[in-house]
Amino acid sequence: MVNRMVNLKFDEKGLIPVIIQNAQNDQVIMLGYMNQQSLEKTLEEKQIWFYSRSRSELWHKGSTSGNYMNLVSIVADCDGDALFAKVNPEGPSCHTGNQICFETPVDTPINASKKSHPIVALDELTALIKQRKIDMPTDSYTAKMLSKNIGRTAQKVVEEAGELAIAAVQNNKEETISEASDLVYHLLLLLIKADLDPDLLWEHLRPKDNLESAD
Repeated sequence: MVNRMVNLKFDEKGLIPVIIQNAQNDQVIMLGYMNQQSLEKTLEEKQIWFYSRSRSELWHKGSTSGNYMNLVSIVADCDGDALFAKVNPEGPSCHTGNQICFETPVDTPINASKKSHPIVALDELTALIKQRKIDMPTDSYTAKMLSKNIGRTAQKVVEEAGELAIAAVQNNKEETISEASDLVYHLLLLLIKADLDPDLLWEHLRPKDNLESAD
């Protein structure tokens, strides 16, 4: 067990913070949390495993994005209540697509900091759906839809598209945004259910010379 190797001080929730540094250029990448099980898996598999506080489950960093963090070393601080890990990252480490997570100035206006970039929001939603496909929690609508025949998801896409069209024609702006959100969600769900990465969609939508001439 980990606590036999070193006297670590996990908090009342059984967690300990871990700072992640890029071993190649010494950039501090991010701060995460581990419990004893995720620390043991990190040591055994030589890749970073966190404990997700929002999902209350183990999180293999890179399992959905492919951007794994290969462990070089991990040490505890003098008090045993924090960890410091050096890694060789495979690709961008932040869910925003950036190399590091520490890039938001602390003097950024609160309202501005809360506003998520559209691409980041889509990436986060895509990552969530992919993770639900792996975990399949019983209380998740996404997992429930993923467990059904793909025809049911396709039907939902058609339904949401129709409701969006009606809301737009009626000039109901609030309902239009709501239905558009439902459509995007079910569209991503359909693609992932069909084993198609939504990144293929974004690539297909990139501006092309012949885009405006398409029917």
